[in-house]
Amino acid sequence: MNTLLPAAVLWDMDGTLVDTEPLWYRAEDRLAELHNTGISPEVRAQLTGMGLWEAARLIQSCGVELDEDGIVEFLTAEVARLIKPDNMPWRPGALELLSQLNEVGIPTALVTMSTRSLTNRILEFLPFNNGFSLVVSGDEVPHPKPHPAPYQIAAQQLGVEIEHCVIFEDSITGLRSAFLSGGVAIGIPHLMALDATDHHALWETLVGRTITDIFYEFSVARRDTTNQEVTA
Repeated sequence: MNTLLPAAVLWDMDGTLVDTEPLWYRAEDRLAELHNTGISPEVRAQLTGMGLWEAARLIQSCGVELDEDGIVEFLTAEVARLIKPDNMPWRPGALELLSQLNEVGIPTALVTMSTRSLTNRILEFLPFNNGFSLVVSGDEVPHPKPHPAPYQIAAQQLGVEIEHCVIFEDSITGLRSAFLSGGVAIGIPHLMALDATDHHALWETLVGRTITDIFYEFSVARRDTTNQEVTA
């Protein structure tokens, strides 16, 4: 394998591939309203990128009197209901970049904390076939983001080293998962600001980005890692 090129590119879904975060907000607000409570901005920030069952426990602390499974079932059903097939809110530049990766044969995985059923529904509306080589969903992993397990499992199932993967994320929680996994993380801020750190690259948008940009970020990260190993 050419170690100057990434072995795979791993994508977050909500907020990175598709702009479903506002739908989750509406679902959470609807659930809170039914239980005569509300979701504060502080709690909202914590919910972004969080695993569904962890999010359910946080929502319980806001006064929603349902068990965790009941909350997850309500939220996923509500988001599925709100999805409009004729107007899918794909994030700008995401489909174009995904198509380029498919054209050159670089494996891709979708690594999401949404359930498999909701993820499959969203992927039904991709405008091309075989969008991802693999899907890892939140109800199929032992630990949710920010734990590194989701991305590590994706790399393992693709048969590649996680250190040779590039990861796209839009949230602080997701970027922490990506960094801890050992992959090369790239943050694309959406509904929350992301700070520039040594742990990830930062792109303002995917619009106009190409596989050449991915190769560049990967080569820089690999070079920095090699230099650290040499000087250690």
